[in-house]
Amino acid sequence: MNKTRLEAFSDGVLAIIITIMVLELKVPEGSDFESLLVLLPKFLSYVLSFIYVGIYWNNHHHMMHTVKRVTGGILWANLHLLFWLSLIPFVTAWIGENNFGSFPMTMYGVILLMAAIAYFILQSQILKKHGPDSVLSKAIGSDFKGKISPVLYLIGIICANFNPILAGLMYIAVALMWLIPDKRIENIIDSE
Repeated sequence: MNKTRLEAFSDGVLAIIITIMVLELKVPEGSDFESLLVLLPKFLSYVLSFIYVGIYWNNHHHMMHTVKRVTGGILWANLHLLFWLSLIPFVTAWIGENNFGSFPMTMYGVILLMAAIAYFILQSQILKKHGPDSVLSKAIGSDFKGKISPVLYLIGIICANFNPILAGLMYIAVALMWLIPDKRIENIIDSE
């Protein structure tokens, strides 16, 4: 089967995730700067989560360019990824409502870690279908960012128990690492 429906469904789910997150942002109660400052934790959690969803959308888009045909395993792995990403609006609202409290920050990290694992599983299913000489296999190479990200999430999860701000900095560090455009797949596709 081809990949068109998988891409369309994934794009739709990711668009809904972003829509849900922005709907959680409420208009300030007052008309002064202080009433806006009260919403700062919610806004900051939204910005970080928006960046994460954008990173996943961008990387998913690039990865799907390497796919010729999809299997049932690829479809289920994609749904698995979308499941974890669909929980991002919940944990985003939770950390925003609780001023980046310890347990909500722990759970935010758990969701990010599970999404990273799900992405790895999806990538593995695509590699299984297309083989070690595939475009994706050539593009990911040693996949340093893919290997270090779960480690940083785990450190953030541990830190959240005693220093939620340090945990947040770990999550931001991973986002910044992935925010730098990854040209590996584009370069391989362009060279073929």
